[in-house]
Amino acid sequence: MKKTLLGLVLALFAVCAAGGGAYAEEQQSTVFIMGRVERLLYGSERTGGLIERLNSVEKEMFGRELPGSISERQNALLNFIEKGAPEQPSLLFKLGVAEWALGQRINSLSPAVSRVEALEVHLEGTPQVDRPVSMRLERILGILLSDTVTMQDIEVPAGMVVRGALSRPLSPKTAKKDDVVDLTLENDLTVGTSLVAPRGSRMQATVTEVTKPRSFGRPSEVKISVEKLFPLGPEEIFLTVGENAKKATEAESAQMAAAGTSVVGAILLGPIGLAGGFLVRGDLKEIPEGTVVFAETADIVRVSAYPVPQGLQGMLKKEEPVPEEKKEPDSK
Repeated sequence: MKKTLLGLVLALFAVCAAGGGAYAEEQQSTVFIMGRVERLLYGSERTGGLIERLNSVEKEMFGRELPGSISERQNALLNFIEKGAPEQPSLLFKLGVAEWALGQRINSLSPAVSRVEALEVHLEGTPQVDRPVSMRLERILGILLSDTVTMQDIEVPAGMVVRGALSRPLSPKTAKKDDVVDLTLENDLTVGTSLVAPRGSRMQATVTEVTKPRSFGRPSEVKISVEKLFPLGPEEIFLTVGENAKKATEAESAQMAAAGTSVVGAILLGPIGLAGGFLVRGDLKEIPEGTVVFAETADIVRVSAYPVPQGLQGMLKKEEPVPEEKKEPDSK
């Protein structure tokens, strides 16, 4: 007899509860975990008592409150959202696959519940708010895909180029050292036909140095370090600036120049030989949203990826290889 969807959700919840020690070992407080769960789902923390907030989230996610202590329930809930289990990918993993299947881009910087609602609006015109969120997502996947969403362990090589874009303007006047800067991935990161990180995945950079605008027209400078890419799975992929990223930047700059586009206006970030470093120069009041940066995977890393079914493999949008420099023919 087939398990009901609620039965599958509860079975996964039990698995996650048993493996919740990964978070418990970090000695995170129940208040911290509750806040993280709410930020992932809604974008901000809710008010009220801890038990009331936990009950509310469980009902919205699963349609009922779940058994166990507060700590067990919270850790299992966080695992369900972020980590999943080998036989059942996490909520965020499945949500990313659904968005990619519909629009070839994910909304990684938006909260999960808003992303589910947006998918429903695109597909059916209105969100199905009377149903638990986990079941709504499974319904969306059933509409979009003929196969169950699975994940597999994949090795990502070092030196794979990723192309990111600023998610919001960056101002030299207001930027401060250690500020976190969000970018979004502009190409699908794939290994073979396995999708590691879809277009739109979050990349993280940190401001490492700021020089404010100076007198006599001397430009301001903001140096950022592009550090991480957050793929479909729960792992983090560390990034750096190496030869591959430098070549990609030079190639894009050359294309912009050939097209008559101002390189200063279009590509303000370029590697200057620093490990993981970029220098932003210019007299503009702010560096515009969408400004391009290149980085590359720092090391070989194993991650959880989506094995794209054959019928969807034509949707994979890979980064184009960096073109080699053309040599002038010998005049002799």
